Amino acid sequence: MFESLGDRLQSTLKKIKGQGKLTESNVSDTLREVRRAFLEADVNYKVTREFIDRIKERALGQEVLGSLTPELQIARIIGEELTQLMGNKAEKINIAPSGPTVVMLAGLQGAGKTTVAAKLALRFRKEGRKPLLVAADVYRPAAIKQLQVLGEQTETPVFSMGTDVSPVDIAAASVDEALAHGHNCVIIDTAGRLHIDDTLMGELRQIKERVEPTEILLIVDAMTGQDAVNVAENFNSDLEIDGVILTKMDGDARGGAALSIRHITQKPIKFIGVGEKIEAAALEEFHPERMSSRILGEGDFQTLLEKAEEVFSEDQAKELERKLTEQKGLDFDDFLTQLEQLKNMGPLDQLMDLMPFKNQLPVKNLTPDESHLQTAKAIIHSMTREERKNPRLLDRSRKLRISKGSGTTVNQINMLVSQLQMMNRMLNQQAAMAMPQMGQKMGTLPRPKRKAGRKPRRRKRRR
Repeated sequence: MFESLGDRLQSTLKKIKGQGKLTESNVSDTLREVRRAFLEADVNYKVTREFIDRIKERALGQEVLGSLTPELQIARIIGEELTQLMGNKAEKINIAPSGPTVVMLAGLQGAGKTTVAAKLALRFRKEGRKPLLVAADVYRPAAIKQLQVLGEQTETPVFSMGTDVSPVDIAAASVDEALAHGHNCVIIDTAGRLHIDDTLMGELRQIKERVEPTEILLIVDAMTGQDAVNVAENFNSDLEIDGVILTKMDGDARGGAALSIRHITQKPIKFIGVGEKIEAAALEEFHPERMSSRILGEGDFQTLLEKAEEVFSEDQAKELERKLTEQKGLDFDDFLTQLEQLKNMGPLDQLMDLMPFKNQLPVKNLTPDESHLQTAKAIIHSMTREERKNPRLLDRSRKLRISKGSGTTVNQINMLVSQLQMMNRMLNQQAAMAMPQMGQKMGTLPRPKRKAGRKPRRRKRRR
């Protein structure tokens, strides 16, 4: 997501490297490129104009502070303004103080409401809640069956009254059902339309009046660009939504909808959908500051940590933390563990986007596909225990033996060794930044290092 916009912005910022001051000339040149990048990303024109005006007002005449270069200075300003544009902070779903929390999903047909309903149910279950899915779409063929199938996958009961009952009555009855059977969360999957019409909006307004939902969430297909913004504006005007969930974000390299919807509707983006699989990780909480960091190529270490915590055991995390804290290099056993857990953390290209040091590396060598992962596993499994622990033992004769045992070439083995060495270099470079955050997560912190520039105490010479 945001690939094209991020590439354009990062390329633009590199052009002002080496200049000692942000002048009106270089700021104007930079903002011209930023404006073009925004418009090509399908960001609303009004939003783009106001965004550029705010950056220009802040950037003009500012001296480079401390060791900051003009590139870093204006990148900081752009990052802060991007964060503000997308809402400043993450906003969670409101929970009803008493009775079940009722979440009503609305949106056009094809936006992904039914899939989002199942993902939300799974997310609520992992938070310790007891959700109930409600099949209130009585118009689309097989909509009820689809929700029932997804309910089985997420182990969530589905409330349905067939297709001959009014969606308003179904929604009202579902709340009674939740109260009767101890469900503290109700997710109503309403019907979509190919376009906004009075019948659709009237039905949704009736459900709102009858059920009084805790949250009304609009499901929007991010790939529709400006149309997504128009849909959000119309729904908000007629229905007074509480938030937005953007789906298919991983299929949209532009991201214009995410940058425009908050500003136009003044309603928060609460989640983004990043895949069709029904799993909690496929529905990410929307953090504006983290998304801004991703766009500028600075990664998103916090989200990366959260994903890792979901798949790594506590013992594995502590062992990795110990090695990083003591600046001990990872061995091939560690490397194999990472490979085996990568699948559970999501697509590799998305994980690379989260890494803070992505722009400093030859990324093409660090984003292997499935076949590369299988090759790496075969090579490592063909090594002896000593070779895994100490890659320096791998001379040519050992590599020849491993290549025969794994059905690979010596060149492939050399590439894997290089990747391990590169990973260790990256981790050493990033340990100072990453470990305090990891330490807070695990309840520990690394040993403090001696401050730069401070001379070690000299021992007194004995006479």
